[in-house]
Amino acid sequence: MRAGGLSLEVVTGAAVEPWLPALARLRIAVFREWPYLYAGSEAYEREYLGVYLRSPDSLFVLAKDGGTVVGASSGMPLDEESEAFRVPFERAGIDPGTVFYFAESVLLPAYRGRGLGHAFFDAREAHAAALGRFSLTAFCAVERDPADPRRPAGHVGNEHLWRKRGYERREDLRCTLGWPEAEGGPDLPHELVFRLRRLPGR
Repeated sequence: MRAGGLSLEVVTGAAVEPWLPALARLRIAVFREWPYLYAGSEAYEREYLGVYLRSPDSLFVLAKDGGTVVGASSGMPLDEESEAFRVPFERAGIDPGTVFYFAESVLLPAYRGRGLGHAFFDAREAHAAALGRFSLTAFCAVERDPADPRRPAGHVGNEHLWRKRGYERREDLRCTLGWPEAEGGPDLPHELVFRLRRLPGR
């Protein structure tokens, strides 16, 4: 499978293990940018990514330039995710067992603008539909003050892509996660808002 001049490979469950070091470095590099400003460590990333190894229905869509991973998009059943992600749905009366959660998409700057965003959504939505037990796909994104002085001039977010893909912003579905914004700094609380889409025919 190819998109934007890159090869795409879908790996599931424990098959992602050989790629974890590259994925950790990629996540640290991309999430250091606005709006996440994440100052992560490879040790934390290895622990975080380990949950995908324990879920046979998890997936990573790897975008590769030759043999180098330059982008990745992930997902797993929401009921196998941490409590921070599940509880907002439970409170809203949505069974986490009906939701496939899209954790993140990351792509190095030199490879953006080639349609990989749509390719990532296509692959994850197809995987969720093929599993046969999900009616919704969902993801969350951090909320930042538009007036934050750290916001890069001319920054364009992904809201247009998300709307085009049919994802509805749900003000009632929010979670709070902590991560450091400076090397060696403390975890700071960040609010994220979920977007949802119903799988066709579900």
